[in-house]
Amino acid sequence: AITLTTVATVLITMSIAPLLTALFSRAFLHHRLPVRTWVAIGVAGLGIAWMFGQQALSGGGSMTGALVALGVPIAGATNWTLLQYLHQRHARDPSVQAPDMLPAVLLGALISALVTLPMSLPLSATAHDLSLLALLGVFQLAIPCLLVVQLTRVLPAPEISLIGLLEVIFGVLLAWVGA
Repeated sequence: AITLTTVATVLITMSIAPLLTALFSRAFLHHRLPVRTWVAIGVAGLGIAWMFGQQALSGGGSMTGALVALGVPIAGATNWTLLQYLHQRHARDPSVQAPDMLPAVLLGALISALVTLPMSLPLSATAHDLSLLALLGVFQLAIPCLLVVQLTRVLPAPEISLIGLLEVIFGVLLAWVGA
């Protein structure tokens, strides 16, 4: 998505995840969210609308990139809703063993690596590049993914998705620092 549009458009598109997660958990899990969560989603939605409006008015970014980026919040909302469903099912029926989702994180990472490998060939990364990628892989992907999978046991899906908005804030910050 970032190759098709601006970083800002991708991050703004990704930031609709809490709204989608709230709607998915309401529709599929019949969650009744607290007013504070809806208020937080509403405030975030206003900020998203303002940022997207500013981006659209400035003529930055393509809609194709935004549509590709839309896959991230849809996948995230689906993921959080499914994890919540699994934990709810275990809570309702103690005879059903709660699944350990940590191996699923590893499996997902391996599948992602295999799918994206052909797009990275011919590999021209230096040892320095690979060490930076490994560092980011551990501290930006692996550890946060493992922590958030554990969080699904105690926090509702929409609240986890709201925490995920920190990626948008830090993404903008890191893009600004990098520029």
